[in-house]
Amino acid sequence: MSFDPGMLHNGHTAFANGTAVGIRETGVVEKLLTSYGFIQCSERQARLFFHCSQYNGNLQELKIGDDVEFEVSSDRRTGKPIAVKLLKIKPEVLPEERISGQVVSAIPTHLDGKSAPGQVPTGSVCYERNGEVFYLTYTPDDIEGNMHLDTGDKVSFYMETNKHTGAVSAHNIVLVKKKQMRCQGVVCATKEAFGFIERADVVKEIFFHYSEFKGDLEALQAGDDVEFTIKERNGKEVATDVRLLAQGTVIFEDISIEQFEGTVIKVIPKVPTKNQNDPLPGRICARINYTDKELLFGEKDTKSKVTLLEGDHVQFNISTDRRDKLERATNIDILPDTFHFTKESREMDMLSAQRNHAVRIKKLPKGTVSFHTQSEQRFVGVVEKEATAAITNNKSASPSKAKEKEAEEGVISYEDCGVKLTVSYHVKDLEGAAQPQAGDKVEFSINEVKRTGQQSAVTIKILNRTVNTKRLLGYIATLKDNFGFIETANHDQEIFFHYSELCGDMENLELGDTVEYTLSKGKGNKVSAEKVMKMAAGSVYANGDVGEAVMLGKVVRPLRSVDPSQTEYQGLIEHSEEGESPLAVEEGMKGQNYSFGIMGMTNKADCLQKGELVKFQLCTVAQTGQKMACNVVPQRKALVECVKDQFGFITYEVGESKKLFFHVKEVQDGLELQTGDEVEFSVILNQRTGKCSACNVRRVSEGPKPVATPRPDRLVNRLKSITLDDSSAPRLVIVRQPRGPDNSKGFNVERKTRQPGVID
Repeated sequence: MSFDPGMLHNGHTAFANGTAVGIRETGVVEKLLTSYGFIQCSERQARLFFHCSQYNGNLQELKIGDDVEFEVSSDRRTGKPIAVKLLKIKPEVLPEERISGQVVSAIPTHLDGKSAPGQVPTGSVCYERNGEVFYLTYTPDDIEGNMHLDTGDKVSFYMETNKHTGAVSAHNIVLVKKKQMRCQGVVCATKEAFGFIERADVVKEIFFHYSEFKGDLEALQAGDDVEFTIKERNGKEVATDVRLLAQGTVIFEDISIEQFEGTVIKVIPKVPTKNQNDPLPGRICARINYTDKELLFGEKDTKSKVTLLEGDHVQFNISTDRRDKLERATNIDILPDTFHFTKESREMDMLSAQRNHAVRIKKLPKGTVSFHTQSEQRFVGVVEKEATAAITNNKSASPSKAKEKEAEEGVISYEDCGVKLTVSYHVKDLEGAAQPQAGDKVEFSINEVKRTGQQSAVTIKILNRTVNTKRLLGYIATLKDNFGFIETANHDQEIFFHYSELCGDMENLELGDTVEYTLSKGKGNKVSAEKVMKMAAGSVYANGDVGEAVMLGKVVRPLRSVDPSQTEYQGLIEHSEEGESPLAVEEGMKGQNYSFGIMGMTNKADCLQKGELVKFQLCTVAQTGQKMACNVVPQRKALVECVKDQFGFITYEVGESKKLFFHVKEVQDGLELQTGDEVEFSVILNQRTGKCSACNVRRVSEGPKPVATPRPDRLVNRLKSITLDDSSAPRLVIVRQPRGPDNSKGFNVERKTRQPGVID
């Protein structure tokens, strides 16, 4: 297309008919060729042709996208409107004051300043006005000083509006403050209120106060990996915002896989001098890659913590510090042939008589060195004083109440070559679980300590028991924090005992265990059990014959462990008439009362309450001939009142409480109980809290299922009367569809938010 500038109208008339005076308009250069181009008008939807001769300025500076001002004329030949008298205008900057903000998305660095044709790499900044946050885009040309901005940097800028698109962007961006980089390190020292961190970027330590640690201060210890921010206070660098990292995150050095051999030429001084500041005072000479090399090492670099001497042959790895590339020897271990080259004296004994210090220790086969000698001869003697074992009350609710009783040694008298002698012994030197008492005849060997010559009796075996003290049989009825009660063999009373009198481990003692004990009287003539010892498995004494008939009854008096206010130990069951077996009816047992003890209950931990129904059998006590209830099983059924996340409540009265707590793990078969389900259960008493709870919960039947409430008739009739064709019925008309994110990166407008739809 050819263009003749002389074909334009004379003057500044805007159109071919000459009816209007020329008006200046603005627009954006949309297309630019060698001699002509096109402009997109800003004030109206029009695209105007222009000839390059109409541009007032350096044509080389005109680019696509530049804002221009022009007048509109018409082509004389075609009559079409064209742009004349073009002037390039500078973009308007709003506002005049600089705005402070922050970089939220930096320009990608992987583009290396390049992008696809027609695209310019962009970033975004944000600023706050009246509690709202606004986002603006920027390009590399908008940054002053050709600096690279990172996410989080504090900046200031002007706002610029593109008249063609209306988009607002950031312009003349100046860096105010760089974002503080996070550093890493390892806690190397902790004091009372502060500590020090060894930095991973430089060979240097930095101070931090405990108030700057973000985490559990009790868990912080030397060697933990941390990250922090460096700030300057009072002219010194300190670590702030200290946070824990996963163990192994911070690595200071790289250790070679290959091992090397060398010779120690300088050892670490045992007593450091005042002027010694070298943390790696040791030296090893080695030949590495056909070159003699001298490597440093410190106290922490020896693998076996052995004392090194000059001339030792060692093997080691090479550690290279990532911060300053310093190499040193580490994992140093003496080679087996070292002692053949050194002229040191080696000993194999116990150096206890002199205050000597053992060095360069070599491990010998187990049993090579013995500290004791044991006689082959066996001696016979009599126990004069009983030994006691150390007692620790681990069942105490409070650690401060867990008192320890130290072990006491016993004494045995014996004769050797007509001379009467005594020797001490300890509980740990007894053979078997039985503990000898004063007057018992025992057999033993004598053990002598080489260093001190002290003698003691070992491998002690009881030959004859003394007949002066009678041992009684009983059953564990109650276990408290530091004491308990024993049910006698006749099942008619209970005997107090303290855990310090127990011979053995308290943790292995349970309700119903058979024990052997001795009676003694203390202050106020109160009887208690002493030397309580758990009987071995299989040493259970039978209660007598057990009847075959299973009867139904009601608890009229519980055990004293359930109701401590009562004076009688035994519980009492009244035989009821319901559910009678034919045998019970024939024998006339209706309405009779039968006592029971802890051994009469099937579940020793169950708490039978007054008024509960039970099933039981009768047995005859061999010692007294008394008939007692045994194999007592409660018959409890109740409804589940409510079920929470991990627990629930049963409608069952225990003491003053109307509800009984249970945990879901106590429900058998893993069933999920619902409100209204009928269940069977056992009741146990927590000795510490004094509260009861249900265990062994089993569902008997399911409760009624909830029924959905039907809609009211008035609502059903109203829905039936409404039709879609009814013009008088209310309608919803969508005027504008909602608009969401367009899945593009960054922000292209001043503030992008979701536009709600409108319903009329």
